[in-house]
Amino acid sequence: MPRGFVAVTRSGSTEETAMHDHRKLGRELDLFDSDPLIGAGLPYWLPNGAAVRHALEEYIREAERRAGYRHVHSPVLAKRELYEISGHWAHYRDDMFPAMELGGEQFVLRPSLCPHHALIYRSREHSYRELPLRIAELGGMFRSELSGVLGGLTRVRAIQLNDAHVFCTLEQAADEARAALELIDRAYRVMGIRAARYRLSLPGPGGKYVSDPAMWRRAGALLTEVLDAIGAPYEAEEGEAAFYGPKIDVQIADGSGRESTLSTVQVDLYQPRQFDLHYIGPDGAAHRPVMVHRSIIGSVERAVAHLIDTHGGAFPGWLAPVQVVVLPVSDDELPDAQALVRRCVEQGLRAECAAPDRGSLSARVRAARLVPYQAVIGPKEAVDERVALRLRDGRRIDPLPVSEAVDRIAALVGRNSLELWEE
Repeated sequence: MPRGFVAVTRSGSTEETAMHDHRKLGRELDLFDSDPLIGAGLPYWLPNGAAVRHALEEYIREAERRAGYRHVHSPVLAKRELYEISGHWAHYRDDMFPAMELGGEQFVLRPSLCPHHALIYRSREHSYRELPLRIAELGGMFRSELSGVLGGLTRVRAIQLNDAHVFCTLEQAADEARAALELIDRAYRVMGIRAARYRLSLPGPGGKYVSDPAMWRRAGALLTEVLDAIGAPYEAEEGEAAFYGPKIDVQIADGSGRESTLSTVQVDLYQPRQFDLHYIGPDGAAHRPVMVHRSIIGSVERAVAHLIDTHGGAFPGWLAPVQVVVLPVSDDELPDAQALVRRCVEQGLRAECAAPDRGSLSARVRAARLVPYQAVIGPKEAVDERVALRLRDGRRIDPLPVSEAVDRIAALVGRNSLELWEE
């Protein structure tokens, strides 16, 4: 069973839940906000929130690169015809923004990235030797959510999705789906979050789903095989599938126990057929690939919302908006403090100086309580070119040479460690 899978722990009190409400904390910590002139479901990111978001994006890009993905970039809108071919217009139109007339043609803000990636695959001829071909994108997409369901960062109308599509043979699909689940497990561990459960999402009754029973059975059996192979307990639920195929949903829960989907792995036998995708096999003939959709951290918005809910603003060191705050005891140490900030920034750390004009040392320490590392410089430290570290968890580190302290912090941050210090 994946190490990241544990039962969700629900909050024991209403007060605790409120303390970790991402909508309240997000504004108090200057992470994000909204404005009626921009519109509901369209939050904007303040510098602190953008720092968390960018750190998360940088992590996932590097994790995907190491896993053999190549990154692409595609437009956020396309002709309506693209979504007619993909099936979105017939099966998903109610969740899409209306088409826009331009030069006698209709364009649509995309509700997903998969049709664009199918065209990117189709733009070149491929041999079986290239498969599995993994392409990834952190891309924008848009959903016409009703006002009544919008909330903070969890339900928005403009989404930045960590998306990827693996084009592979049918024989490779199970291994690719399993590898995606392993990436999800690793990402959750470094983010310090937990999965509530796995859900095998299957089609339900009605016209929402593509009508091809054999295709559904084949894709569903493949995902069931993957879940059984890793030994993960899961629940099969009808009516939760994508319109084109079944999926494994990794469910998360907030402090009140409300569930939502963060990460997904899907097997798609439909869109490769719709876009007439193929690869040249060892026999020299054209064969149809399988399209494995997978999202490791899901939408950046929902991921950050869950991080706020889980950590209460005390983010893991590598994600913290400010990682090091430097505290000169008096104005005499201010030049040394500013030099330390510059050294931190050169090492890739997010650092700032809380000068004495912000209040007493104890007041500045309290104000920086969510910052992982507080670096105090008094007269003795300034003379010796040392720094005394206070860790967010209450530990105090004996004064260290400035270069050693910065190197050790940078090493922990660079490893995406949840630990604040290693002896």
